[in-house]
Amino acid sequence: MALNMSSFLTMPSRVLAALSSPFLSPSLQLPSSPSSWRRRRPLATGCHLSPSSLKPLLGSLPPYVVNYEADRGSRRMEDMKEKTREALYNAWDDERGAMEMIDTIERLGISYHFEDEISILLRRFYDRNAGNEDLFTTALRFRLLRQNRFPIHTDVFGKFIDTNRKFKECLTEDIWGMLSLHEASHLGSKNEEVLAEAKEFTRIHLIQSMPLMEPHFRHRVGRALELPRHLRMARLEARNYIDEFSRESNPNLALLELAKLDFDMVQSLHQKELAEIVRWWKQLGLVDKLEFARDRPMECFLWTVGIFPDPRHSSCRIELTKTIAVLLVIDDIYDSYGSMDDLLLFTDAVKRWDLGAMDQLPEYMKICYMALYNTTNEIAYRILREHGWSVVEDLKRTWMDISEAFLAEAQCFKGGYVPSLEEYLSNAITTGGTYMALVHAFFLMGQGVTKENMAMLEPYPNIFSCSGKILRLWDDLGTAREEQERGDNASSIECYKREREREREIEMDDVVEDEACREHIRGLIQSLWVELNGELVASSALMPLSITKAAFNLSRTAQVIYQHGDNNKTSSVEDHVQALLFKPVSSNGHAPQITMH
Repeated sequence: MALNMSSFLTMPSRVLAALSSPFLSPSLQLPSSPSSWRRRRPLATGCHLSPSSLKPLLGSLPPYVVNYEADRGSRRMEDMKEKTREALYNAWDDERGAMEMIDTIERLGISYHFEDEISILLRRFYDRNAGNEDLFTTALRFRLLRQNRFPIHTDVFGKFIDTNRKFKECLTEDIWGMLSLHEASHLGSKNEEVLAEAKEFTRIHLIQSMPLMEPHFRHRVGRALELPRHLRMARLEARNYIDEFSRESNPNLALLELAKLDFDMVQSLHQKELAEIVRWWKQLGLVDKLEFARDRPMECFLWTVGIFPDPRHSSCRIELTKTIAVLLVIDDIYDSYGSMDDLLLFTDAVKRWDLGAMDQLPEYMKICYMALYNTTNEIAYRILREHGWSVVEDLKRTWMDISEAFLAEAQCFKGGYVPSLEEYLSNAITTGGTYMALVHAFFLMGQGVTKENMAMLEPYPNIFSCSGKILRLWDDLGTAREEQERGDNASSIECYKREREREREIEMDDVVEDEACREHIRGLIQSLWVELNGELVASSALMPLSITKAAFNLSRTAQVIYQHGDNNKTSSVEDHVQALLFKPVSSNGHAPQITMH
C-alpha cells in the first residue's frame, strides 16, 4: 500500500474558533464496489483534511494562524543572522567552539542561512590535522564532515583504541565524549567495524552511567539512545531543540531568538503552501467523483515537509504533495475497489500514456487517469520551464512501474500467494511510492542534475532502494496488525513469519512469533541504515547532495509517521502535525517535546 498514516488530526482550539465549519469532515461512504475478492480498509484513519471544511484555507487564513509579522520579524531576523555570522567568524581560531556552533545551528534548523560560512569552516576542519583532539571533538568533527559527504576515514579514532583493538576503558569517564562518539557511530557504513564497535561500546556504558547523571543530561542521553541525531526528522528536531537549547545554562541568545523567529516564519510558509494544495485538490475534484478515495492532502503534505525541510523548496513540497495525493487514490483503486479486469485495463492505459487509452476504462477510472496524466505533465512542464530538462519520460516511467507493481500485488492477493520477504520487498518499494517520490524530487530540486546522473535513474539507484525498504518496513511495523485483522495484503511481518514456519515446519505461537518477527524487521531497518550510510562515503558518488539528503529524509520521516503504530509510547502523528504546522514557538516561549524512539 502507498504512503499511509493512522492518526486522527484535530485543529487547535484557537483555530477551531475561527473556522465556520468543523475541521474534520464526516467519514466518506463507500459505494458498492465492483470488486468482490478484497476487503475495503476503513477510511476513518489518517490526517484527514477535507477541502470543503477548510474554506478559510482557500482564501485568507485567520490572521492569528498565519499572519506572521513579516516586516518586523524580517528586520529582527537579519540582525540575529548578522550576529551569528560574526560569532562564526570569531570562532575561526577555536575549532571546537566552531564545530559546536555549527552543530547547534544545524539542530535548530537554521543552517540554510549560513551555508557559505559553514562550508568554508567544514573545509577547514577537513584540511586540518586533528591529531591532538579529545574524543568529543574528534567524534563531532567526524559526524559533521561525514553527514556533509566529506571523505573522512574511521582511522581518526585509532588513537582511542587499545592493543586488543577495543576502545580504551578510560574513555568511559568522559561522558560528553562517549555521547559524541555514540552519535557519530550511527553514520557508519558496511565494513566500518570501528564504528560498529563504537556503537555497542558507548551504548553499554552510557546506559550504565545514566543513574549517576544530572536529570537534564540524563534526558539528553536517553533521547540519543532511543533515537540518535542521524535518524531524526529535521523539522521535529528543530522544534524540540529550541526548547532544550533555551533551558541550557548559557545559551547563545542571538541563535535562540533567530531559531524561534525562523521556525514561526517557516510554519507560516507551510500553512500558505497547505492552502494552495487544498485549493488544487478541491479543483481536481477526485474525491467528489470517487467517494471511496482517501481525502488526505494534509497527510501527503506532512511527508514533503519531512523530505524537504529547507524552506526554499516550497514548490518542491507543493508539487510532490500532488503526486502523493494522486498515488493514494490509485492505491485505493488497486487495493480495494477495482475488479481484476478493470485493474488490467488501468495498468495498460498507464503503460500507453495516452489520453486515447481512457476510452477503454470504466467511468470511475477515467477521472483518476486524467488527474494522473495532467498532474504529471504539469510537473514536467514546470521542471522544463525552471530547470531546462525535458523529463516526461522519466516521470511517467515511475507511474508505469507503480501500476505494474500494484497489479502484481493484487494478483498475489487474489491467488492467496504469500511471497518470500525478499520478493515482497522488491515489489513493495515501488508500491510504497519511494521511487516515484525521489525521481520527482530529483528533478524538482534541479540541483546538480547532469546527463550522467540522470542516466543513473534507470535502473533506480541503490540509495532509492534502501530508503524505500526502510519506508516499507516502518509502514508494516505501524500498520500490519490492523491490516491483518482486516484481511489485507501480506506485510513483511507476515511474509517473514511464513518463512520461519516453513523452515521449522510447524505453526508458531502468534503472539510470541509476531514480536520475534517485529524484532527481526527492526534489525533489518538498522542494517538498511548502515547500507544507506554507504552513500555518504562512496568515492564515485555522482548523485547531488540534495537528492542524497532527500532520500535520507524520506527514511527519517517514515519512522516519524509510522512508529506510533509500533510503539504507542511515542508521540502520535497528530502531535507532530500540531507542533510543526499549527503551534508557533512564540505562543508560549517553549516548544512541546515530541517523543520519538
